[in-house]
Amino acid sequence: MNMSMITVAVNCSISSFPSSLRFRRRAFPHLSLSPPSALCFSGLSENIDSGGGGSGGPCIFPLNRCKTIHLVRHGQGIHNVEGDKDYNAYMKPEYFDAHLTPLGWQEVDSLRKDVHDSGLMKRIDLVIASPLLRTLQTAVGVFGGESYTDITDVLPLMVENAGNSNRAAISSLNCPPIVAVELCREHLGVRPCDKRRSISEYQSLFPAIDFSLIDSNEDTWWKADVRETKEELAARGRKFMNWLGTRKEKEIAIVTHRALLLHTLSAFGNYSHPLEKKELSKPFANCELRSMVIVDCVTDRRR
Repeated sequence: MNMSMITVAVNCSISSFPSSLRFRRRAFPHLSLSPPSALCFSGLSENIDSGGGGSGGPCIFPLNRCKTIHLVRHGQGIHNVEGDKDYNAYMKPEYFDAHLTPLGWQEVDSLRKDVHDSGLMKRIDLVIASPLLRTLQTAVGVFGGESYTDITDVLPLMVENAGNSNRAAISSLNCPPIVAVELCREHLGVRPCDKRRSISEYQSLFPAIDFSLIDSNEDTWWKADVRETKEELAARGRKFMNWLGTRKEKEIAIVTHRALLLHTLSAFGNYSHPLEKKELSKPFANCELRSMVIVDCVTDRRR
């Protein structure tokens, strides 16, 4: 897929999606597993309409040009507790590569129950996670196997008490593969909570996660004195969406961060109706899941 040809189609008809996706979380009211929107979107109606009036209506695409993605923000991290009240708290060194709080793990457990009860877990072909402790913990907690038992030749997804989690080891059996990808990391630079550990350290904590797509063992992306601009962050998010389009998998879960999601989806929203832009630009709560569709569109649909 060429990046300029990707449409984030959150507004396909709800009836075209499984009924299992049409619900919200009950255990934690401030969390939501939101269904696809029922509004028409993407600005394509404006291109198709010869009068250029931008009239609404359903958008229809060949299935082979579409992928379903499930976007997840990580559960509550130790940096969120104080940082959500005092922005300057994110600068504290003790929040380096922040891990989940006990509440964050409760959020993970609740989302895990929802994706299993809905049948969503059985449809996911691949899980992609940002290579930071809080996102890796969320990914294995939500989409990983059951409690790990020592089986020859089977590695655990997460070892016991990884990242001060006080959690049992998690099995890699009966779950989709999990791959770490740098492009979907949080806003880069300056804040210690957004700096990652070495890949070798992560591999010891999460033995069955695939880190092969990450080039450098040490974190060469994060700079202590340079903060990535919002424009650079959005461009990185679009590049990530473009990379998603090259994957063979048709249904993918992505565990990532608030800022990456906000600025990437807002950039796509710039080409859509104000109602859809508002929906896309809404910040994610901790451990919230939203389902969307990306479409490989033909540049000039009138040909």
